[in-house]
Amino acid sequence: MLSLHTNRAALSAQGSLTRTQDALSTSMTRLSTGYRVNSAMDDAAGLQIASRLKSQASGMAVAMRNTQTSTSLLQVGEGAMNEVNDILVRMKDLATQAADASSTAADKTAMQSEYDALTREVNNIVGNTKFAGKNVFNISVPGPIRGIFMDPAVFQIGASASETMSMDLFPDISAMNSALIPVSALYTGNATPMPGVGTELTAAGSANARIGDIESAIASISTIRSKLGATANRLEHVHNNLSNISTNTRAAAGLIVDVDFATESANMTANQMLMQAGTAMLKQSNSMSSMVMSLLQ
Repeated sequence: MLSLHTNRAALSAQGSLTRTQDALSTSMTRLSTGYRVNSAMDDAAGLQIASRLKSQASGMAVAMRNTQTSTSLLQVGEGAMNEVNDILVRMKDLATQAADASSTAADKTAMQSEYDALTREVNNIVGNTKFAGKNVFNISVPGPIRGIFMDPAVFQIGASASETMSMDLFPDISAMNSALIPVSALYTGNATPMPGVGTELTAAGSANARIGDIESAIASISTIRSKLGATANRLEHVHNNLSNISTNTRAAAGLIVDVDFATESANMTANQMLMQAGTAMLKQSNSMSSMVMSLLQ
């Protein structure tokens, strides 16, 4: 039906152009941002899922950094205990030599001087080893620089509140301090060594007794080193597992929100051609009113 008031062909062409323009605008937005989902209107359910996945992946990235930082802490502690172990081995050698009848009083005095110096270094390592400004083994200092292991150390190893790992080293450090006290009267377990000169190697029969004490101290340090190493190994596996989960979680989120450039480029090209065709047909539909006028002439 020819009508001047209602041009059905033009209305259809206008509606088609509007839909094509919206689709073309969506394609351009996706191609310019690289995301298939730029607002909740694009994919409400997909956006919700992707948001959860991104939040989880972000938390795991931080947890991975946590495991590396915690591993560094444990390596600092293990390195310090390794040095204390080496010092005690030397102190045991001195005690063994001093216990021999061939050692003169002058020899024992010289060995005692080295023994005291080594004790002060053990005291310095235990009292002053720090990580990020906090004491590692000094469990006698309260306040903001209190020893990290004065309480069970809790490592955040995941993106959720339940993903934690605890390590209680306080009993082992206390046992180490108790084992080191008989080794030398100059040992205090903190950053302030006792003044004076020891008599562990110069007093009669004392050097031989120190051999067993040092062996006990070495055993207590080995216990700490073992726990530090085992925890560090576990953190390494935690890091590897988090890396795997994070990679696949990010990939899953990408499948939802990332745009497929090949598909979207084809869609944009098709919509551009439809826009041109729709514009041409709208122009043609507007000429239908002239047909009405030709009937009236």
